[in-house]
Amino acid sequence: MLDKRIKPSVIVKYLDQYVIGQDDAKKIVAVAVYSHYRKIDRAKQDSVEVAKSNVLLIGPSGTGKTLLCETLARILGVPFVTGDATSLAQTRYVNEEIEAILQRLVDKADGNVARAQNGIVFIDEIDKLKAVDGQPRSVSGESVQHALLKIMEGSQVKLANAQYIDTTNILFICGGAFVGLEEIMSGSQTYGFISASDSDNQNILNRLNARVKPTDLFQYGLIPEFTGRLPIIARFRDLTREMLVRILVEPRNCIYNQFMDIFRNEGVELSVERKTFEQIADIALEYKTGARSLRGIFEELITPILFAVPDDPGIRKVEIASLFTDPRYIRNSK
Repeated sequence: MLDKRIKPSVIVKYLDQYVIGQDDAKKIVAVAVYSHYRKIDRAKQDSVEVAKSNVLLIGPSGTGKTLLCETLARILGVPFVTGDATSLAQTRYVNEEIEAILQRLVDKADGNVARAQNGIVFIDEIDKLKAVDGQPRSVSGESVQHALLKIMEGSQVKLANAQYIDTTNILFICGGAFVGLEEIMSGSQTYGFISASDSDNQNILNRLNARVKPTDLFQYGLIPEFTGRLPIIARFRDLTREMLVRILVEPRNCIYNQFMDIFRNEGVELSVERKTFEQIADIALEYKTGARSLRGIFEELITPILFAVPDDPGIRKVEIASLFTDPRYIRNSK
């Protein structure tokens, strides 16, 4: 089912074109996805049931979790939809909402149920299903976890049009910021008894202690059965200033490339100096929303320029040296 040329290294190289940083997470997810579809192929050949390994992405908001999943679906050529755990928790009709997500997956597959059954479902903000402010775990949050258990493992789900979709081979990827998990992990480092007499051993020990353990997730507020459906965990790190700058200028579909293309269609060259991107990154860091605020800041800079340029056919180039200085308009020489 998976193109033989698509190996984990190929997946990572493709992700690198769109997702900046998060190298460890990209490798973990690439291997997980590769193994998932290879297991499906093997099961079809040997008629054996293969256990599914869904994925949990943990990391701050705006670090690229959704972007990674969307990009992943493109290279694999499989139907992909996103859902929101918060919305699921806020409705009394959880099963109907889950069915609606699966129906959207079928729609993304142009109505082909067989193709949808090999798709990917990304459920964001899964950490919102935890207990709140030290109170007993919320009924709604726990009920959603239980409702998701069955479909994540594999079951026949009846859709609104009376069709059935088998979720056995659908890969479920859950994501969340899990604010406060670091504190739980720091108090549960259980590998201190391992001898660490040299640097190699110490590196192994550090890596073990950096892992998110199931018990950490239990303490955070996820039920053991739900955690058991997410055996593969990839952590996304906070974006640095340098990473935010790279996000603005490096990906194939980065916002800078998008606006250079818009200006190019007007017959105008857009040139933005690195200092400007660094200033945008500094502001984004203050907002503490990861890469989410980059587009808004950049568009705020570009809006008055793009308003003026179409009305002045003499402009051939716009140079932006700083976020806090006026742009320089270069016109045709008479």
